Amino acid sequence: MRFRSKGLVAAVAMAVPLGVFGGGTAFAVTAQHTAPGYRVTTVLSGQSLTHTFTTAAGTSGQEHLAFPDDITVLYGIFYVTFQNGVGPQGQASADGNRDSTIVAFTSQGRRVGQWDLRGKCDGLTADPWTGQVIATVNEDANSSLYTIDPDAQPGGQVQHYAYNEPLPHKGGTDAISVYDGHLLISASAPGTTGAAAPNAAYPAVYDVSLDEQAHVATVQPLFYDEALATTANSGVAAGNVVRLALTDPDSNEVVPDVSPRFRGDFMLTSQGDQEQIYVSRAGTRNQALSVLSLSQSVDDTAWAASSHGRLYATDTGGDTVDVVTGWFRPGTAFVAVTPCDSNSAPATCPAPPAYPANYLGVLNMSTGQIDPVTVGGATLQPQGLLFVSL
Repeated sequence: MRFRSKGLVAAVAMAVPLGVFGGGTAFAVTAQHTAPGYRVTTVLSGQSLTHTFTTAAGTSGQEHLAFPDDITVLYGIFYVTFQNGVGPQGQASADGNRDSTIVAFTSQGRRVGQWDLRGKCDGLTADPWTGQVIATVNEDANSSLYTIDPDAQPGGQVQHYAYNEPLPHKGGTDAISVYDGHLLISASAPGTTGAAAPNAAYPAVYDVSLDEQAHVATVQPLFYDEALATTANSGVAAGNVVRLALTDPDSNEVVPDVSPRFRGDFMLTSQGDQEQIYVSRAGTRNQALSVLSLSQSVDDTAWAASSHGRLYATDTGGDTVDVVTGWFRPGTAFVAVTPCDSNSAPATCPAPPAYPANYLGVLNMSTGQIDPVTVGGATLQPQGLLFVSL
């Protein structure tokens, strides 16, 4: 089927909410978000979907889709990546599969498209100006990039891009944001194949340009793991200039205008470090960095762009895509809290109360404090988040 009308591209792109483009010290979970009435409903399950694959030995197999992670939307169609057990450097899963699967589906959960990509797909976003879905694979090493054009002829929808050089941070690539004409990609797992992070020579984010003829993705550093930043947490240290020491660049987002702080900034989450770095005027000579320390480790962040909308979430453990419904306060920053991904997490995790399983939280963008959200309905342990206005 056709995913969009070519003649409606500009009009539909303008209607896409800004917030949809598009992851310290542990504490016991006691506080709760005060806005009641959120309900979780499953809209898509990997157990209802399958893909076929070919192993390195040339044998074929079929399996249900598993381990959903990043999620995005393009012209009203949703896209989610199922990683299917592939390793972070592209290692085959236990049954020999080496492919992630991108699934396109409607808001009601009806599958309308499906593509396999070689490697573990951790980053996924949509570019409304090109009509493409963009994916990165292998967040630790051996990384590369794919584009998917759902409207291209069969056989020409997927294009593979190699990076123009060995990635200088000695790791892989992860989350992707389209920011003011720039394609910004997290430089994840720094030091996997080199000196340990933090390292002043390691980029934290790449500004990437795509050569559609040569299928080469050229990387340029946006900023580095030990860049200078201004402390953003309220308190006596607010405004101090500090040197970052990032070890886990992961998810990233563009902050929508409805946010109470950092409107229009590019934001990188350093998941294990429990920090978010906000970059104003990213990609210009006047860019400036602010760092917000968080009370918990988080993966994705999604801001409520309006009071009436839906918060989509992937649940890796449950193998589902879920939707959270209710009344949303515009500007609320929802986060997928991942205590076991903190650098301070114990080897055996979850380990409640200090290190529970993933949960949905709300971030105070002044203090960095995260409070859990009370939800009803289906069980939710979120990983990827996406807010869409109705």
